[in-house]
Amino acid sequence: MRQQTTLNEVLRTAVAQWGDKIGLDFSGETFTYRQLDELSNRLANGLAALGVKRHDRVCSLLDNSPLQVFLLFAIARLGAVSVPLNTALRGEFLRHQIADAGACLIVSEAHYAERIVAVEDGIPATTSCVVRGEGGATGGSRLAFHPLEELLGADATPVSVETAPSELAVVLYTSGTTGPSKGCMISHNHLCNTGWLMATNADIHHDDIFWTPMPLFHMGAAGFLVGCIQLGARAAIAPQFSLSQFWVDIERSGASVALVISVMLVLVAEAPDNEHSLRCHGQLRAVVGVPFSHALIDKWKTRFGVRHAGAMGFGMTEATPMTISHVTQPAPDGASGRRFDEFCVEVVDERDRVLPPGEVGQLVVRPVHPDTIFMGYWQRPQATLEAWRNLWFHTGDLGRFDAEGFFHFVDRAKDSLRRGGENISSHEMEMTFRAHPAVADVAAHAVPSEKSEDEVMISVVRREGMALEAEELCLWSIERLPFFAVPRFIAFVPELPRNASGRVLKFELRQKGVTATTWDRAKSGIVVRKR
Repeated sequence: MRQQTTLNEVLRTAVAQWGDKIGLDFSGETFTYRQLDELSNRLANGLAALGVKRHDRVCSLLDNSPLQVFLLFAIARLGAVSVPLNTALRGEFLRHQIADAGACLIVSEAHYAERIVAVEDGIPATTSCVVRGEGGATGGSRLAFHPLEELLGADATPVSVETAPSELAVVLYTSGTTGPSKGCMISHNHLCNTGWLMATNADIHHDDIFWTPMPLFHMGAAGFLVGCIQLGARAAIAPQFSLSQFWVDIERSGASVALVISVMLVLVAEAPDNEHSLRCHGQLRAVVGVPFSHALIDKWKTRFGVRHAGAMGFGMTEATPMTISHVTQPAPDGASGRRFDEFCVEVVDERDRVLPPGEVGQLVVRPVHPDTIFMGYWQRPQATLEAWRNLWFHTGDLGRFDAEGFFHFVDRAKDSLRRGGENISSHEMEMTFRAHPAVADVAAHAVPSEKSEDEVMISVVRREGMALEAEELCLWSIERLPFFAVPRFIAFVPELPRNASGRVLKFELRQKGVTATTWDRAKSGIVVRKR
């Protein structure tokens, strides 16, 4: 077990060991560890001048930028709590999270300021907003607005508030697909330990450059960032994912390890070669992300000279990573890491009885060491108790362990399908349909049945320039799916709704349901026989 630590101690150690080494790269704007330390101190003093004190919550509505990193450490130095918000939030979604956190202050991009003003009557605890950039109408607001430059103009005197590894550092809100979003309470040591495990198992070393376009308001990119700082590596953070700029930025940054997830992995692997991708052949030593099938791994290795690629592990905001394997170690197709000594993980039935290898159940976890998973849900003790039953945290994820201890994800419990008395994995359904040459993206989800249980529907994104009809796709699937899993409904959509971390928002698809343009197998004359 690594010694417990805090964000404050992590940065102090990095400055002492690698002060003049470049630690951050944002589209070519670079900062040494010493500059990160100085700017974080200035920002901390500026926040303190606005009244931020220990245990206060500070929300942020920021695009990927150096400010997010300065802010994380500035808030930690004051002993306050960082609450980074998804930049897609607006209206009630935004108001709920700011009000629920009880934030005294918000740090925002100027172009999001109007969203904050629009909900200010519903966020009574918030009195100030620090704005980065110009623009955004704020006239007539009751909030006190301050330009970021005002805070960064504060002196760089070190802030000396000391925190314990067990203290609350960050509140990260979940997607809230079944109710209001819940804030996951993340301790200093939890974030630091997560970062260390992710970075070391991605084979990141002191001289590596880690690159990702993932948003820093999620655990994945934030964890890797903190892990890189602990290792003295350089973190190169892109503003967002851009297929046309992917290899341009990989070449410019000199990246050796990358985190890319979801459909991004497929888009890059299938895009035509260009001068940048050809020059970068062999530059990336490792690429990590999910989902990463063996076929996709082979494509990344063959086309781009990547030595190691795959899904290292499985986790969620509350507990990351629960299973993990080193990116250089081979894993079975579809596996998401394996058991390791930091956590006790099992797959259990509905009565919390541990299931043997091969059987599907809910994944549960408990820590072996203190302060390595979340502290509970912010201001929701009942929800915390419901998630913690029989000394296990219940993830709501369905999966199985194989005989070698590798975890295989099957489905989210709330996204699972049941038809004709049979359980259907939407994950396995989607993997099947993605193998069709004309399918670019797909989501399998339930819609209400006139009779009982669910009817199965898939929402499909066609590959650009390729023709595909619903009846053709249904007939193709009959030879590849169990009879009970063949979808009744097929809808073609321009894109799937996703959150910033790439997860498909299936609740939106379920709510939309069957429309006038949805193809219905029951009206097509196609008969699927039991076999």
